[in-house]
Amino acid sequence: MGSVQPTQPVDVAPVAVEILPVHFDAEIEAGDDLAGLIRTAAPELRDGDVLVVTQKAVSKAEGQVVDLATIEPGARALELAGAHSDPRVVEVILRESVRVVRQRGPLLITETHHGFVCASAGVDRSNAPRPDSVVLLPRDPDASAARLRYDLETATGTRLAVIIADTMGRPLREGIIGTAIGSSGLAPLRDLTGLVDPNNYELSSTIVAIADEIASAADLVIGKFGRVPAALFRGLGVSGDGTARPLIRGRATDLFL
Repeated sequence: MGSVQPTQPVDVAPVAVEILPVHFDAEIEAGDDLAGLIRTAAPELRDGDVLVVTQKAVSKAEGQVVDLATIEPGARALELAGAHSDPRVVEVILRESVRVVRQRGPLLITETHHGFVCASAGVDRSNAPRPDSVVLLPRDPDASAARLRYDLETATGTRLAVIIADTMGRPLREGIIGTAIGSSGLAPLRDLTGLVDPNNYELSSTIVAIADEIASAADLVIGKFGRVPAALFRGLGVSGDGTARPLIRGRATDLFL
C-alpha cells in the first residue's frame, strides 16, 4: 500500500505542534501563482513545515471552474436531478464520476475518476469565483501537491511537505472532516503493525492515516468563511514521502461498497 514499515518501536509520546492559519486578502483566480501567494501570506517557512492547502484554492488557481451556462444536461442528468436538483450541476457531477454509488433525493454519492467516493464528486457551488458556477476537484491532486512543494522549496530553500485537503463525509458518521486528497513530502500512512504497546501487546493491524489526521486538524483553523485557504503545521516531525493514493481503500477490501 506504500505505507511506512517501522522495524523497531517508535516514540509515540505527544508532541507540541502549532497550526498557523494562512490568510489571503483576495479571491484566487485561474493562473495565479499559488506558491507566490502563499509565500506572501504565510509566516517564513522552515524545514519540516507541513503546508495544508484547500482543494478549492488549488482548483481555482488551476482553472477547475465550470460556468453552468455552458452545460447542457443529458437524459441521465435530467433523470437523477428530478425536481430536487439543478440538472446542469448533476451533469457536471456525472462527467466527474466513474459511477454513482448511492442516491437519496438530491444527494449523489459517486466515485470520481481519482477513486474518491464522496458527495457530488467533489463538485461544489460554495465559494465559487463567479455566480452560477461550480468548482471541481483538481485533475491530479498528488501532482498539484508535488508541484506546489517544488515551487515553494525552490523559492525558499526549505524542506517541506504539502497536503491538498478537502472536506468529506464518512460512512456511518455524521459531519464532514478534512481529508487528504493529494500529498507530497511525507508518508501518508504510518504502519504500526508488529510494534509492542506499553502493556506488551503486539499491534497486529494498526495503520494510521497521518495525512488525513493532519488535513482534519488543519480544517479547525481553515474554516469556510474567512479567506483562509491554507494552514501551516510546525513541530509535527513527519517523515518519508509518497502520494495520497495509498489512502484510498480498494473495492476488494471494502466491506461497505
